[in-house]
Amino acid sequence: MESVLALVALFSLALLLGGMVFFAAVVAPLVFTRLPPVAAGPFIRQVFPVYYLWVLALSAAAAVALFPLSKEAAGIMAATAGLAWFLRQVLMPRVNHFSDAAQAGDTTARPVFDRLHRLSVLANLLQMVAAGAVLAMFALR
Repeated sequence: MESVLALVALFSLALLLGGMVFFAAVVAPLVFTRLPPVAAGPFIRQVFPVYYLWVLALSAAAAVALFPLSKEAAGIMAATAGLAWFLRQVLMPRVNHFSDAAQAGDTTARPVFDRLHRLSVLANLLQMVAAGAVLAMFALR
C-alpha cells in the first residue's frame, strides 16, 4: 500500500509542477504576446479558474497520498491546496475587480491592482517551490 501511495503522490506532484511551469512559461506569455489585448484579458480570465482548480486538485491529491508517508510533506501540499483555494476564490476576484476599475479610469485602482497581482504571482511562485521541494524530497528518498 505504501508504494501505491508513493506512486500517487509522485504522479500528482509531477503533474502539478509540470502544469504550473508550463502555464507560467508557455501559456501566459503566449496569450499576452499572440492575442490582441481585447481578447487576451477575457481569455486569461477564463483560464485562471481552471488553472487554480488544477493546482487545488493535484495538491490535495498529493496531500492525501503523502499523509501516511510524511506528515510534513502532506502539510506542505495541504497548505498549497489551501493557497490555491484562496487565490481562486478570494484574490482572483479582487484582482479582476481592480483591473476592471483601472481600465474604466479609476486612477486609485491601478496601484491596488499592481499590488494584488504581484501578490498572486509571488503566491504562485511559492506554490511551485513547495511542489518542487516535496517532489525532490521524495525523488531523493
